[in-house]
Amino acid sequence: MRPRNYLFALAAALSATLAPVAGLHAEEPVKGGTATFIMSPAPQILTSAMTTAGAEQVVSSKISDSLFTYDFNLNPQPLLAESYDVSEDGKTVTFHLRKGVKWHDGVEFTSEDVAYTTMEVWKVLHGRGRTIFGNVEKVETPDKYTAVFVMSSPAPGMLKSLAAQQAQILPAHIYKGTDPTTNPANLKPIGTGPFKFVSFAPGDNLVLERNPDYWNEGKPYLDRLIFRFIPDPATRAAALESGEAHIAPQNLIPMADLERLQASGDFEVTTKGYEFQNEMEMMEFNLDDPVMKDIRVRKAIAHAIDRNWIVENVLFGYGKPATTPLHQQLVELHDDTDVPQYDYDPEAAKALLDEAGYKPDANGIRLKLIVDPLPYGDHQNHIAAYMREAMREIGVDLEVRAQDFAGFVKRVYTDRDFQFTVNLLTGGSDPTIGTQRTYWTPSFKIGVGFSNGSHYSNPKMDEILVAAAAEMDEAKRKELYHQFQKLAMEDLPVFPLAAVESTTVASTRLKNHTIDANGTYSNFADVYLTPAP
Repeated sequence: MRPRNYLFALAAALSATLAPVAGLHAEEPVKGGTATFIMSPAPQILTSAMTTAGAEQVVSSKISDSLFTYDFNLNPQPLLAESYDVSEDGKTVTFHLRKGVKWHDGVEFTSEDVAYTTMEVWKVLHGRGRTIFGNVEKVETPDKYTAVFVMSSPAPGMLKSLAAQQAQILPAHIYKGTDPTTNPANLKPIGTGPFKFVSFAPGDNLVLERNPDYWNEGKPYLDRLIFRFIPDPATRAAALESGEAHIAPQNLIPMADLERLQASGDFEVTTKGYEFQNEMEMMEFNLDDPVMKDIRVRKAIAHAIDRNWIVENVLFGYGKPATTPLHQQLVELHDDTDVPQYDYDPEAAKALLDEAGYKPDANGIRLKLIVDPLPYGDHQNHIAAYMREAMREIGVDLEVRAQDFAGFVKRVYTDRDFQFTVNLLTGGSDPTIGTQRTYWTPSFKIGVGFSNGSHYSNPKMDEILVAAAAEMDEAKRKELYHQFQKLAMEDLPVFPLAAVESTTVASTRLKNHTIDANGTYSNFADVYLTPAP
């Protein structure tokens, strides 16, 4: 086995060469104070171990640490794991855990917690974890501080996916022997992180306080961290400007307000801290629906949409038109060479609908469809509103259906009562993390949110994805993912719209909010608040 301690030293050296980023300061941190964090929508539970929902990921990462965090170059940085080893064949990964870490109830954190969460939660209940940890056959625990992942085949992407928002560890002594999805600790969490749970008013606020027994001595600096869940975008911006809140991530502040806020000198806007996310706006077609299962209809809808218009007018330039399912930031794998494209062409869309048998009636209407935009932030709603107008041009009467977050998840992933969505999915730092789930047959499981929502199944695609996930040779892996991108755009179960460049808006008083690739998804142990002028 080759020790990975050297990676941490290398990562530290690389980090030292990075240019300063928003929120990173060299002055002596100020201890104490309360920082207020804006989120929307509100989380349904307070652990991300069994969900990929964004709000859950942001809030729970402050309560429970993960094995690693990642610097801006996506090199792992030690948290609950101090180092790891990988066998020469890539089938055994050994994590050496930090000693002396306590759960918030005083029980020691051990390898049993890692083993339980991996085998009983990530592999079973997590929308992306079912893919990421699919090759893990068992987790051996030779002692309290060693967790050995025994793999059926190598999984190079797994080591890029062990941050808290992606792979949060649960306390085995609280969850073992229970149904994890209904455990009371989901709403009153017990973690290992820098902040402890105080109270949760669903839909309104979450209050966390400093963990005085945190393993990283002297941290966190803040006494208290409050999350306010504000559904209205104008109210979110007003909360920042009034000083009632200090930070808003994930494009929660309207793009039209960004220039004005930054020009005031009281706020900073950064697109850093999302390197681990690589979010994609996309349309998911329900292939179980009798209309959507016709690829001619799917291609017609694709041709009716102007992706450049979406980037310019909805994202205000914070993104790029998507040309494949992979985010352009994955420069080593993104490749749209000879990949089918569906340029904006209403006439081509009409011809495809004619071919599919959908002729216009006396009123020019060919068919009626329903779109369900994800109610997370505002972009999906704005995109759906644009689509309603764009579809009218090709003779499609499109209804935009509004619902709350829980209603959307239930409709799409449990009831399967939809035609197509406008969704926002995290691709992650490797395709196995967030992209494979959307196209891989085993990812389809009723009730598992943000998985294979289309119910797409193609044995050839499954073969490509399984081979790519285990391939250790970089050139061969790149070629496999090129085949994936080509087949995905040929079959078109999903139409990628835009590779998003997310923004965080923060008061200049809030320091160290974006110091690594996890950004606002990090544990905030280093964050501090300077006094008001």
